[in-house]
Amino acid sequence: MPPTGPLVAPTEVDRPVGDLDAEPDRPWVVIVWNDPINLMSYVTFVLQKLFGYPLEVAEKLMLQVHYEGRAVVSNGPREKAELDVFRLHEHGLWATMQQD
Repeated sequence: MPPTGPLVAPTEVDRPVGDLDAEPDRPWVVIVWNDPINLMSYVTFVLQKLFGYPLEVAEKLMLQVHYEGRAVVSNGPREKAELDVFRLHEHGLWATMQQD
């Protein structure tokens, strides 16, 4: 049976406990990995197409992938990183994401 009188607010309210000083979300980074399949010119093309990098930037990232085995190609919130990894996979590149 529902209450019949006016509802009374409590005089004391519990304060939140724990993570009061929440750390802001750390950004995520998207990493492209070297692979034995894709040509360097294709990797450069994909980086220009997906991220709008000028040729010089795309080539620098591609060479980092080639010589160092990997390069960070984008960063941001988790949802953006997930989308970037998905798009790179659609273009046949090996990519992962991790928190920075």
